[in-house]
Amino acid sequence: MSDLSKLPVTVITGFLGSGKTTLISELMKNPGGRRLAVVVNEFGDVGVDGEILKGCAIPDCPAENIMELSNGCICCTVADDFIPTIEALMALEPRPDHILIETSGLALPKPLLKAFDWPDIRSRITVDGVIALADAEAVAAGRFAPDVARVDAQRAADDSLDHETPLSEVFEDQISCADIVLLTKPDLAGPEGIAKAKAVIAAEAPRPIPVIEVAEGVVDPRVILGLEAAAEDDMDARPSHHDTPHDHDHEDFESIVVDIPELADPATLVRAIEGLARDHNILRVKGYAAVAGKPLRLLVQAVGARVRQQFDRPWQPGEARQGRLVVIAEHDDIRRDVIEAALAAARQPVE
Repeated sequence: MSDLSKLPVTVITGFLGSGKTTLISELMKNPGGRRLAVVVNEFGDVGVDGEILKGCAIPDCPAENIMELSNGCICCTVADDFIPTIEALMALEPRPDHILIETSGLALPKPLLKAFDWPDIRSRITVDGVIALADAEAVAAGRFAPDVARVDAQRAADDSLDHETPLSEVFEDQISCADIVLLTKPDLAGPEGIAKAKAVIAAEAPRPIPVIEVAEGVVDPRVILGLEAAAEDDMDARPSHHDTPHDHDHEDFESIVVDIPELADPATLVRAIEGLARDHNILRVKGYAAVAGKPLRLLVQAVGARVRQQFDRPWQPGEARQGRLVVIAEHDDIRRDVIEAALAAARQPVE
């Protein structure tokens, strides 16, 4: 049991595009009687997720209860960013009942848990639980290595070899650290894909972990909040590929920000993003764009070649109708010239 005098924090982790922001948006709408606060840790300097959540603000979770940390993972900037942010949230009147931390899709959760060991934090905060989201379709498809069969063959031939890709390590660390796994987008995976994804998760989990299917982020808050896991006291049960001191960085991934002018047709941007995922291994694209003749801003989010778009809010008076996209990939796949050239094609009107 956790110390009930401490403020509970839930860490929400998961692979890129697994649905973390959607989940938090739903929790904000249905907080189960709790006054929530949210910390969003973005990878890249365009705060898309934070803006989405602020657009969902309600009296029990107003916009001032939502804070963003950009350009650096929380666990790498504990003293400068994380502690001041938590202290600012705890100083709010009225004080939040529960804090949700949305990690970057590239974040390793265990180093973040270690941040809760800081004296200024530990005496006042407890990690109520770690919730890992896993995209059912992506997990079932085995997208955590470029060629799973070949990697397995090499590992079988030589036990000293470790050919796991960085993405596989991120996925495994998130599952290992979790108290509950939410299997998202089950409709896209189908029954066979869901069964396969659950088998993958069970194989990676260091202990039995509940796995719950969740569509569009809708889940009873009683299921995932109030776990009283006190995860900061349970570190040994949460093994990681990065347990050695200082063995934690994000150099395997890189993000760039690309400015895009007003579009004639959003479909051209969708095709450009699909091409980048297919031909250049781009993992994630998120941001916004201006569309000619439309008074609303177009929000764009893509996981691989799967692109979602929606108009989210009006352009503000005096705001430049200029689009910005964050593009994330493994280090060797980020080539600004190629990415900018592909996105430049989206500027052309459809014939």
